[in-house]
Amino acid sequence: MNPTVWFLTSNQGKLAEAAHHFANFGITVQRLEVPDGAVVEPQASDLETVAEAKLRQALAHLPHEGAMVMVEDAGLFVEALDGFPGVYSSYVHDTVGNQGMTRLLEHLQSEDPVMEKRLRAASFQAVAALWDGERILFGKGECKGSIASESQGDGGFGYDPIFIPADLDEDGEPLPPDVLGAVSTHGKTFGAVEVDLKHRFSHRRRALEDLMRQFPSLGTER
Repeated sequence: MNPTVWFLTSNQGKLAEAAHHFANFGITVQRLEVPDGAVVEPQASDLETVAEAKLRQALAHLPHEGAMVMVEDAGLFVEALDGFPGVYSSYVHDTVGNQGMTRLLEHLQSEDPVMEKRLRAASFQAVAALWDGERILFGKGECKGSIASESQGDGGFGYDPIFIPADLDEDGEPLPPDVLGAVSTHGKTFGAVEVDLKHRFSHRRRALEDLMRQFPSLGTER
């Protein structure tokens, strides 16, 4: 029987991504159900603090003794906005949407496409916090890229339709905007590409892989 990680999230897109990534390690992911209001969004300036605070609240709702529970928090960090919306990404998206975000950057344009990518540089960052039954482990991941001038595609969720990932080299590392990489969306946003291609760039995948490197015994039954 495969081990199970209970994931505290109400976002079906996040749940699907986590299930996809953990399946590579023979691990099942199930959603952790908690009563409404049982987990309060903390006010903090960094993703790790937010993830840890939510995880500690979730520990009161373990499905059984020894269960593994995970919380993942991610954000969009735009360089021209000093890292905003960052930890407030979910709230900002719910409030102004992708159109509002592109409006904030509409003054950052250039006839040179490389320069425009630099002006509109951004990154998706993720922190996954996992309770393994004894301790809390943290995994971190980042996907560098830029903000498109308008939405493209209707795939993914959140800011995916306005985020263009930087090309990757053969080792999966991000490249400067003037270099064509071994892995590329060719200027398309996450919202306009197939899921399998998006996963090759995914900040969430990188965060989960970072977790697995710290805890290779996660493949044992739980």
